[in-house]
Amino acid sequence: MERNIQVSELDRRAVEDQDVEIVERKGIGHPDSICDGIAESVSRALSQLYLDRVGKVLHYNTDETQLVAGRAAPAFGGGEVIEPIYILIVGRATKEYDGKQLPVDSTALSAAREYLSERIPELEFGHDVIVDVKLGEGSGDLQDVFGEDAVEVPMANDTSFGVGHAPLTETETIVFSAEHELNTTYADSHPELGPDVKIMGKREGDEIDITVAAAMVDSYINDFDEYDTAVENVRTFVTELAQEYTDRSVNVDVNTADDYDEGSIYLTVTGTSAEMGDDGSVGRGNRANGLITPNRPMSMEATSGKNPVNHIGKIYNLLSTKIAESVVAEVDGIRDLQVRLLSQIGRPIDQPHVADAQVVTVDGVDVSDVEAEIRAIIDRELADVTDITRQTIEGDISTF
Repeated sequence: MERNIQVSELDRRAVEDQDVEIVERKGIGHPDSICDGIAESVSRALSQLYLDRVGKVLHYNTDETQLVAGRAAPAFGGGEVIEPIYILIVGRATKEYDGKQLPVDSTALSAAREYLSERIPELEFGHDVIVDVKLGEGSGDLQDVFGEDAVEVPMANDTSFGVGHAPLTETETIVFSAEHELNTTYADSHPELGPDVKIMGKREGDEIDITVAAAMVDSYINDFDEYDTAVENVRTFVTELAQEYTDRSVNVDVNTADDYDEGSIYLTVTGTSAEMGDDGSVGRGNRANGLITPNRPMSMEATSGKNPVNHIGKIYNLLSTKIAESVVAEVDGIRDLQVRLLSQIGRPIDQPHVADAQVVTVDGVDVSDVEAEIRAIIDRELADVTDITRQTIEGDISTF
C-alpha cells in the first residue's frame, strides 16, 4: 500500500533566523530526568526479560514513574540525607504467559538500582532513596491490539502523533552539548559537580545567554571559596564549549540564585535537587530528542518507559526525529525541517495516517527541487520502522 506522505513549504522563518529563541535541557540528575531514566531502564529490562523467557516482547508500559523529593542537610565537607527520596515505578506489565510466572517486579527493581548506581553515584540505594514497584496487568483490548505472532508489522496501540526536527540550531547544539559534556568529560575530573545540571539557552538576535543550574556535592567542597571556584570552573567550561559552536556573542551565568551574604548556595549531599523538595515525573522534561524547544512543535507524550513495539507515543517521536536527521544529512539545500507522523489505532505502524514534512530551503532551492528525495527517505524509514524497536531495547537510542 502506498504511504500517505506529504511534503510542503514551512510557512515561517527557520528557527536559526528568528529574533528570539529559547531552548532547555534538564540534565540526567534532574528529578524529571531521573524518572525518565528509570522508566526507560525498566522498559529495556522488561523487554529483555520477555525476549529471554518467551521469545518476544509482551505488553507493558512503565511511563508513569513518579519521584517524591526527600529532605537533606547539606554542609561543607559533607552533610546528610534526613528523609529519603521515594520513587514509585508505576505502569502495566504482563506477569504471566502460557502458564509461566515472570519476575516482573524484581526485574524492575534491579534495573532501577543499576541505573541510579551508574548515573547518581552519591545516592545510597535503600538509605538516600527508596524505590517501590506497582505494576498492574494491562487492559485486554490493548493487549489484543499489541499484535498476533504472525504479524510482521505491529498495529498502532493509539491514535497519536510524533514530532521531530533538524538540523539543530547553534543554541540547541550548545544547550544539548553543554549538559552532556558537563555530565561526562567534565564530571570525570570534577566530582564536586553533581549530575543535576539544567541548561537554559536564550538567543536574542546574535546574543546568546546560557543559564546553568549546577548542583554541587558538599563532600567535595570545604568552604565558600572552593564553592565559588567550582562555579567559576563550570562557567569557564561552558563558555569555551559554546564558542566551539558559534561565532555569536555568548554569556554564561551559573547558579544565579546564590546569595553568598545569606549563605544560600546550590549545595547538595547527593548531587540532585530531588533530595530537597523537588519532585519529578516521567515526560515532564526533555522531549525525545533531549531538548525542550518552545520555538518548535512538540509532542506532550512521555517517550520514556513506553513499550517499544507498538506504542506510538514512543515510536513516532523517535522515528520522526530520525527521519528529520536523515533528510538533512542526505539532502542538500535544507535550512529547517519538521516532521509529523500521525497514527490511527489498529493500523500498521509503517502506514501512518499521514507523514507530513514541512521544509524551509536555502536561497536558490525550491521545495519542488527536493520533494522527491524527501519522500523517498520518509518512505524508506517508515518501511524500516521496526528497527526503532531493536535500537530502543538495545539502548542505542536515547528517549530523553
